[in-house]
Amino acid sequence: MRLAALAAAVLISASAATADPGAWKTEWPDTDFTRTNIANWSEIMSGGPPKDGIPALSSPAFKRVANERRIGDREPVITVEIDGADPRAYPIRYLTWHEIVNDSVGGVPVAVTFCPLCNSGITFDRRVGGRTLTFGVSGKLRNSDMVMYDMETESWWQQAIGTGIVGHYTGTELRQLPTWMESWAEFKARNPDGLVMAEPDYPRAYGRNPYTNYDSSQRPFLYNGEMPPHGIAPLARVVKVGARAWPVERLATAGEISEDGLTLSWRAGQASALDSQSIAKGRDVGTIRVKDAQGRDVPHDVMFAFAFHAFHPDGTWMLK
Repeated sequence: MRLAALAAAVLISASAATADPGAWKTEWPDTDFTRTNIANWSEIMSGGPPKDGIPALSSPAFKRVANERRIGDREPVITVEIDGADPRAYPIRYLTWHEIVNDSVGGVPVAVTFCPLCNSGITFDRRVGGRTLTFGVSGKLRNSDMVMYDMETESWWQQAIGTGIVGHYTGTELRQLPTWMESWAEFKARNPDGLVMAEPDYPRAYGRNPYTNYDSSQRPFLYNGEMPPHGIAPLARVVKVGARAWPVERLATAGEISEDGLTLSWRAGQASALDSQSIAKGRDVGTIRVKDAQGRDVPHDVMFAFAFHAFHPDGTWMLK
């Protein structure tokens, strides 16, 4: 489905959905809507699919790198490397259609997440206060970003910042892990004995991008907030570390930037998941790594500029 057709279908659904907890109670009987940090319920929009209409995955199957034949070399994967476990690759060709994978790596329960509308790919530790949560896709959006929910309390969580926004866990922050997005070829070369998530058993067009040409659009999808400052295009990619954002265009030109105690590097070879209909044929957006002064990987995200500005309106733009 082309983005314009998808947008039309979803906008009809979104406009029909009332931003009112009273209207949501049937679908969310266990969510405590009296606890929230949302100032105005109109910030919450329907993304089209209902609760679990985009099915999150749990405990997926894996195969060895040498046995994988479907994935194109330039296709993006989210890489999770945790001491004591084989490195794991979570292909965006699957996350595009499922958005959340609940897994356990090296004894660490993780949620590997990807919001296509924000290009946000983040991995969280699922443990909160001694409890391990299991996450699903609510079907709701805020600032065009996925609202997750936990199946234990049906609290709502903002994916782009890993923070509870409605219910029992309002204000609680998930711990972000230092994972990154890279090409399948890069993962294979570094981890020839690593693991890759196997294709899920769902009737989905895996490998196809349902948001064709989205990252070339002039405006974000289902977003009514402010556009980013400094003349930065809304769908330009930025590297987010905390409340700082480095434009990827600047990083790609420099190749490497060392400032504020971090070293950010850019290397060609990774396809955009939001460009051509076939993810493997997407234009090159490069792979980014972020390390601290000791050479350790740093939690970060490569997201669209509008989303960074929406969730960090007072954030710092690292422009030069």
